[in-house]
Amino acid sequence: MSVMHSTAADFSASTKKATRNRKAVRLWLGFVILTLFCLVLVGGATRLTDSGLSITEWKPIHGVIPPLNAAEWEEEFQLYQRIPQYEQLNSHMTVEDFKSIFWWEWAHRFLARAIGMIFALPLLFFWLTGRIEKQVRWPLVGTLALGGFQGFIGWWMVSSGLTKLVSVSQYRLATHLVIACLIFAACVWIMRGLTSQRRDAAPTRYSVWAAGGIAFLALFQIYLGALVAGLDAGLSYNTWPLMDGAFIPADLFIRDPWWINLFENHKTVQFVHRCGAYLILAATLVHMLITLSKAAGSVYATRSITLFALVCGQAVIGILTLLWQVPLDLALAHQGGALIVLGYAVAHWRGYVGEYPVEASQAVTR
Repeated sequence: MSVMHSTAADFSASTKKATRNRKAVRLWLGFVILTLFCLVLVGGATRLTDSGLSITEWKPIHGVIPPLNAAEWEEEFQLYQRIPQYEQLNSHMTVEDFKSIFWWEWAHRFLARAIGMIFALPLLFFWLTGRIEKQVRWPLVGTLALGGFQGFIGWWMVSSGLTKLVSVSQYRLATHLVIACLIFAACVWIMRGLTSQRRDAAPTRYSVWAAGGIAFLALFQIYLGALVAGLDAGLSYNTWPLMDGAFIPADLFIRDPWWINLFENHKTVQFVHRCGAYLILAATLVHMLITLSKAAGSVYATRSITLFALVCGQAVIGILTLLWQVPLDLALAHQGGALIVLGYAVAHWRGYVGEYPVEASQAVTR
């Protein structure tokens, strides 16, 4: 009897430690997610202020130190004067004008470096002290590796604007943003899986697929938005619901081959982004109505309502951003709203999948 009591006590203590460890890991991941959110917003401001080409060299270590005196500022400015953006658009700039765009890009790179440390060092600590469960170790390592690759993609994006273009390639900008969103989504997915969840019966056997599809649509819509941003396509056709005087404007496929219009024709790119917004709005509406009809009062019903409300709010911000010709504050709110929708969609999807099973033996601190 005493052996059984001792075993039960040991299991209870182990479970409590597992719970505490999960809470610590969730807090860490929550901070990472918040920092990633800020990084994406600073990156958006960097693009909107045309600051992304102000630093023309990639110095992963030394680059953390900004110019500290007038001579160093002049040296940095001279490097910028060699690229097409300065020659064609900003030849009027002084060193003081240059500083205003330099600091945006420097802040973006500094925050990216900081996130690498914020992610890697606690991960190492949690791993070595046994607080990271086996089932999430390699997903976290994979996320860290994707973050390292993102640094290379960032420079690959910047380099596209240093020789011929006056801004970065919209293709590379979209790739850079999507990878950032994948890292963000992965952290949300893992953190949500470490959170205790109320498990109601799923409304239908397809609900998990529907939730996953909505998360994918949110990510794809962000990709379309990146193409719009990369082309500055939001600065034209600033009317809604009509676009160029029609619901479906003319001349969407005037370039040859036809598919190039989807990536390089300002009108087509903006129209497709609008259509993507309508699609995700319709998808979340249908998902909510089906969930309410099949499982009213369940946790899934509440989440489906919240998700639809977030998408509606994001749509309103997007329309205002377009009508007011992309002011910085609204444009950043729109980008932040996109991340919130993506994060909530991923968490909602994870809610259908359920939390990670507790590995009490792995969670015991060494």
